[in-house]
Amino acid sequence: MHFRSACFIMGNPTMGNLPTIIQGGMGAAVSNWRLARTVSRLGQLGVVSGTALDLIFARRLQDGDPGGHMRRGLDQFPIPEIAERVWSTYYIPGGKAERAPYKSLPTHSKDTPPDLMDLCVVANFVEVILAREGHDNPVGINYLEKVQLPHLPSIYGAMLAGVGYVLMGAGVPLKIPGVLDRFAKHEPATYLLQVTGAHDDDDRTMVFTPREFVGRDLPPLTRPKFFAIIASNTLATTMLKKADGKVDGFVIEGYTAGGHNAPPRGKLQLDEAGEAIYSERDVVDLQKIRDLGVPFWLAGGYGSPEKLAEAVKAGAAGVQVGTAFAFCEESGLKISYKRALLEKIRSGTARVFTDPVASPTSFPFKVAELEGSLSEEVVYSARPRICDLGYLREAYRTPSGEIDYRCSAEPVTTYLSKGGKVEHTVGKKCLCNALMANIGHPQVRNGKYTEQALITSGNDLTGIDRFLLDGSTTYSAGDVIERLLRPTSDVNSSLEPVANFAMDRRRDDSPASCD
Repeated sequence: MHFRSACFIMGNPTMGNLPTIIQGGMGAAVSNWRLARTVSRLGQLGVVSGTALDLIFARRLQDGDPGGHMRRGLDQFPIPEIAERVWSTYYIPGGKAERAPYKSLPTHSKDTPPDLMDLCVVANFVEVILAREGHDNPVGINYLEKVQLPHLPSIYGAMLAGVGYVLMGAGVPLKIPGVLDRFAKHEPATYLLQVTGAHDDDDRTMVFTPREFVGRDLPPLTRPKFFAIIASNTLATTMLKKADGKVDGFVIEGYTAGGHNAPPRGKLQLDEAGEAIYSERDVVDLQKIRDLGVPFWLAGGYGSPEKLAEAVKAGAAGVQVGTAFAFCEESGLKISYKRALLEKIRSGTARVFTDPVASPTSFPFKVAELEGSLSEEVVYSARPRICDLGYLREAYRTPSGEIDYRCSAEPVTTYLSKGGKVEHTVGKKCLCNALMANIGHPQVRNGKYTEQALITSGNDLTGIDRFLLDGSTTYSAGDVIERLLRPTSDVNSSLEPVANFAMDRRRDDSPASCD
């Protein structure tokens, strides 16, 4: 069978050649280039997380670039002088001292500093180009609409690397399809920043001009497909009617998925455990989705062959799976955290809490409870309120008409001085710094305090021991794919060839990477 057709056998025969499994784009860098490369090489859609890639890339260089992978990616960047400037700014031979702090980066703003713009483009390029090594299949990248400030340079960097899919949730990304159209021709693109309290005549427009950035003519780029991650029928319809370019598909994410969840419809109510209560109003009507005539994938608790079969039967092209991949060997989650949580799963003590207030975005946020992390109240209370990364900051209009930024997880007095309300600060946690700790790049402050992790996971966490074979303590991305595509009595027979292909690729001993 031809390699390409073997890899993208459809989940639903009426929808053309599409991936059956989309590996969730879990930030920050849990869905890293290694994981995405493995999944795409095995014939499904590997997806890297685009969240805070500039910061992650800079910290990898300051850690000495173990394995030389960042250098290998930089060597493929089409503007060598920019690549060298980034390298010389952040690379530390042998890595920084363990108790030394990472170098601070400027924070993004409506008018992001040029050096940070360079870093952002380069970091997204390198993550995608490394994920594409060793195979010819598409790779995707996932962004959050809530994290708007880096959108334009991030997307352009990913497109320079040949990203095949852009996925975006946590908001209403109406303007992203048009950005993809313009960047494919290296044309300038704009994006309107959401600003609390903005007036109609305020300048909220962010601009990125590719030809000014590259300083030379480059051949046209391939426009990636765009998938909107949604949680309601209304948003699906809105995207198709009002987006300024083509929406190629939907990922329909339920409230059991990890990371940020869409808030419940209606007034927020909590159960006895303090978790947000969802109802039938929050369940997407799949018949209405089918009537839209756009391919869709189901996400949130679909990490089993039975749920895959259920999705295909409901008309989906397949499923998006996050949690199962988050704890596999190839993911970017720090090894000690993987081991600790897998042990809790085996002992039956794992628990995921949907925290209604932790995230500065005010979206409910799934937290896997783990000793010694910010999920423990005693650890959280010991952390000083510091906001020095700023990816989840809110843009707001000052009384003088300027744009400034605030975060409900920053020091309370600072937040209040910017017009924030004290009730919005209760229970807020610094997700930005915690996500860096999750992947082994925690900031060290004054040589004493080290930022702690706050690990997110879907509700499916408690059942992922099904991927542990023969008493093993770890499992691979290949194990996940093989298990998901394992035929059941209800699975569409069209999935069998791709299951066989994935198994053949896992048995292939020929070199498939540059590790």
